[in-house]
Amino acid sequence: MASIRPSAHLADVRYEIRGALTRRARELEAAGRPIIKLNIGNPGRYGFETPAHLREAIAAHLRDSEAYGHEQGLDQAREAIAAQQRARGARHVEVERIFVGNGVSELIDLSLRALLQPGDEVLLPSPDYPLWSAATILNGGVPRYYRCLAENGHLPDPDEIEALVTPRTRALVLINPNNPTGAVYPRALLERIVAVASRHGLLLLSDEIYDEVLYDGTPFQPLAEVAGELPCVSFGGLSKVYRACGYRVGWLSLSGAPAAGADYRDALQLLAALRLCANVTAQWAVPAALQGAPTIQALTAPGGRLHEARRTVLEGVAASDYLDVVAPAGALYAFPQVRADRIAAFDDEAFALRLLEEESVLVVPGSSFNVPASRHLRLTLLPQPADLAEVFVRMERVLARLAAERPQRAVAVA
Repeated sequence: MASIRPSAHLADVRYEIRGALTRRARELEAAGRPIIKLNIGNPGRYGFETPAHLREAIAAHLRDSEAYGHEQGLDQAREAIAAQQRARGARHVEVERIFVGNGVSELIDLSLRALLQPGDEVLLPSPDYPLWSAATILNGGVPRYYRCLAENGHLPDPDEIEALVTPRTRALVLINPNNPTGAVYPRALLERIVAVASRHGLLLLSDEIYDEVLYDGTPFQPLAEVAGELPCVSFGGLSKVYRACGYRVGWLSLSGAPAAGADYRDALQLLAALRLCANVTAQWAVPAALQGAPTIQALTAPGGRLHEARRTVLEGVAASDYLDVVAPAGALYAFPQVRADRIAAFDDEAFALRLLEEESVLVVPGSSFNVPASRHLRLTLLPQPADLAEVFVRMERVLARLAAERPQRAVAVA
């Protein structure tokens, strides 16, 4: 029998956060080896709990959740989202411009599917969250990457972004606070980026799923408020700030001049209707989340678990002979890199596999986030600080072995 050939669209799609390394880690676990996992931003797998008032809101509405809901989401959920966005300065945000989805992941796909013609280009950060690249490709688009280099604090250069614009460019994507780097974009930078989008008629797409996960008093500036009348799609959800990944509740908010976004809004509604509706049961947690007392700040403030995990990572890098890092100002990750002056030739994928095989630590190579010639690794801040400290002990051992092998290989080649 002939084998079934997958779609050619998948040839350039990758998602190594749950890819070959993760599959190998599962094999090792099945063989009895404990693995320290730093590969995913899934709070529930590391002992974090969803706030009790979200669970209670869902339990109180189970009988109201047995039929399909509105294709754009429950009225109560969308009203709460719209109120949040207006309070943040977004213009012309009404309930009919809010869409609830099965996580932000689904809405990223819908937002690009509603926009792109074959060959249209989307400006994406490098590093990016790889779903953005995948969704662009799968919807017929072409990713064009603007760099967010460590030497610039992982912040983009608006002049570089503008130089990438062509007649086929349709959208400009921002991930702020950033996954994987932890960078948080200041208002002055966002103003320059909005100006680029305005000059070239680009749709702004702002992934703000980590909007309240901030450290050391770093402020978060929503893009929609800066964009003003310019059409802007802002993404948020329950998964990170409210530690409710399994609920699969995300939303997008379309702001800016209604006339300019009317046809796009209608296209989004058509696509939302085709998938019927998002998970109804979990949407009842949205008003409780957005109208209740904040809970993430206790974790990100000094003494909180996330703050202490971040401190442990920064101390581990500072003590290393081989690593440096830009301190993450937000989100749930750090993005250290191996210093070129200590190990000149470095393959991040080979190193990640070696770290797994030799020291039972699972990380994600920076190249998985569409960074060419990457020397980076992404580490999640979700494990206990003690586990993170142990990771750096193990990582240093592999890096020391790698550094010691380099001269031997050079002699062998000579």
